[in-house]
Order: sequence, then structure tokens, then C-alpha cells
Amino acid sequence: MRTLFIFVFLLIATHSFGQILTQNANKMSPKEDYKNVKVIPIHSDDNTSVFMIFVKQAVRKHVHQYHTEVVTVLEGSGKMYLGGDYFEVKKGDHIVIPPNTAHAVITTSAKPLKVLSVQSPQFVGQDRIFIEEETPETTDEKTDKKDKNTKPKKKDNDIPEFEGEFD
Repeated sequence: MRTLFIFVFLLIATHSFGQILTQNANKMSPKEDYKNVKVIPIHSDDNTSVFMIFVKQAVRKHVHQYHTEVVTVLEGSGKMYLGGDYFEVKKGDHIVIPPNTAHAVITTSAKPLKVLSVQSPQFVGQDRIFIEEETPETTDEKTDKKDKNTKPKKKDNDIPEFEGEFD
């Protein structure tokens, strides 16, 4: 009887602590109004961080020094800059951004661009460096060669003013 009790107890304890948190990405949306970019943290541990990101206008050109970012477009469309190339992105597209690769995006759809961003290792806001010479609105193909050969300038505060970054 004692063995049965211990077995049942362990089964219940394992089930209680072993639950997986699930969320429906299609139903996620910002709870309040935002100006340009809204970042909603979904998950973070030592190995990875997951964010739902909404972009009304654009994300400025920047690099992540130490981690890879994988972006999946869930809604909307845009023009993306990635390591010297420009291309259109739309719902269903999956983009891998290696460390130290300049990237930016301009939303081209009427509704905000909604993306799922998975970053590895964990993103804590300390390796994002904006490239100050250009913004997505003023960047064109003529600057691509310059971007590949220019080290980004680090600002005093390299954590941008994203609304709701870690709320």
C-alpha cells in the first residue's frame, strides 16, 4: 500500500510540475496602443528567448553581437534588409539572422507586421547595437557595401526604447 501511495504521489507531482505552457500565437495582440514597435515576452531561459513583436512602421538597422535570431512572419508584410540584401517578407516566411548580421524591416502592409522572434542564447538586451549611419527609411542598395564593411557604432545605452520590452 505504501508503494502504491508513493507511486501515485510521484505521478501527481510529476504531472503538476511537468506541464508545458502553451499559447495561441494567432490570438496574441498588444493590450494597449503603441507608437511603432511593441515587444511581448513569451518565454526566456538561459538558452533562448521568445518574443511576439508587432511593427507598425519600421525597426531600425541593427546587429546582435552574440546571438542568432530566428523570425517567423505571422501577419502583415514588409521589406527586410538582411546582411546587404533586400527582400519582401510576408505571412509564413521564416528568416534566420546570424550573429553580427545587420538587419532591419519596414512594414508595407496596412496592418502591423506580427512576427515570432526566437533568439538564442537568451536575449537580455545587452548585445543589440543600432547602426546609426542609416535607418530603414533612408537606406538603399547603394549603402549595402558600406554596411558589410562598417562596424556598428555602440551607443551609450544600446537598449532601445521599445515599448513594453520586458513588461
